[in-house]
Amino acid sequence: MGRALGILGCCLALALALPPLPAAPRGSAPGPDTDPACKNRPLDLVFIVDSSRSVRPEEFEKVKIFLSEMIDTLDVGESTTRVAVMNYASSVQVEFPLRTYFDKASMKEAVSRIEPLSAGTMTGLAIQTAMDEVFTEEMGTRPAASNIPKVAIVVTDGRPQDQVQDVAASARTAGIEIYAVGVDRADMQSLRVMASEPLDEHVFYVETYGVIEKLTSRFRETFCAVDTCAPGRHECDQICVSNNGSYVCDCYEGYTLNPDKKTCSALDVCAPGRHDCAQVCLSNDGSYSCGCYEGYTLNPDKKTCSTADVCAPGRHDCEQVCVRDGLLYSCDCHQGYTLSPDGKTCSRAITSSLVTTEESCKCEAIVALQDSVTSRLEALSTKLEEVSEKLRAYQARQQIV
Repeated sequence: MGRALGILGCCLALALALPPLPAAPRGSAPGPDTDPACKNRPLDLVFIVDSSRSVRPEEFEKVKIFLSEMIDTLDVGESTTRVAVMNYASSVQVEFPLRTYFDKASMKEAVSRIEPLSAGTMTGLAIQTAMDEVFTEEMGTRPAASNIPKVAIVVTDGRPQDQVQDVAASARTAGIEIYAVGVDRADMQSLRVMASEPLDEHVFYVETYGVIEKLTSRFRETFCAVDTCAPGRHECDQICVSNNGSYVCDCYEGYTLNPDKKTCSALDVCAPGRHDCAQVCLSNDGSYSCGCYEGYTLNPDKKTCSTADVCAPGRHDCEQVCVRDGLLYSCDCHQGYTLSPDGKTCSRAITSSLVTTEESCKCEAIVALQDSVTSRLEALSTKLEEVSEKLRAYQARQQIV
């Protein structure tokens, strides 16, 4: 016990020796470390503030200053960050829900009018009330489809007098991110069971309400939008896509994301089912073009094919006449020309009056035959004449008789 008191005494002495944080003059321009122009990612943010009997009136005023300075750091608006404030002790008071104010001046004016409730510390009840009465679309929470984070910041200086662990777990399951801020006598174990993971980013502790304002810069760094896709901030091989303060990787057209979710590999764009070519798919550096089989031509849609006119100008190499035969063709020549051995070109046909030996022989045979026939016909004619003479002589004798 004596050792513990000694350590406590040393801590108190150290705390007393620390210079107080200077308060920013009202109306003064913010310095570079408190620049309110920070464009934080849009949030539905609810402050849940302990105002039990252990929080003295002057300490609660410090809490209100902390809330006002936090509002100053936020990009407040209907389409950006919406803010609600809840005040609790043995009971819970919703000071203003998310749908009420969309400008900083109105919010800060409402904060300045908050009065402490005193009595007990029902932190679990406060979180449950936030789920039931504040984090609802009727009270200004945006639909889940909008993908706006729901965030609760609980500020307390004591040990909860109700069961906070199960309620906080239900809130986290419902998608509410919980930050737990402990002051002075706050129970660290209770802070840890209500906060979201990782705990070192969601649990904060300050010695007194007098220095709670120093947490403003910590939350500003947490909530301010960071370009997660800036060079050096991501590990994407090709495309980085910002996503609510984080990022996901994607790939150029013709590439696919590898299982490591960072690097990309070229797609076989001509694999079955990956293209819409009717006949031939030609891969080309992550993309593709379509072609056709021989004898077909690509249609204007650059996908389908039609039978080609193989004898159309420019599609054949015949010198004179192209003769189509299905998907094939052959060459021919105009009258008076003959096809060359190459099967493509034509040469003028050569005619001559000279009679070849063979043709001469044929003619002689014909002439000889003709002479023979003529001779025989003449002999036959002579015999017929003789027969006729004999017949006439016979007929004459008959008449005499």
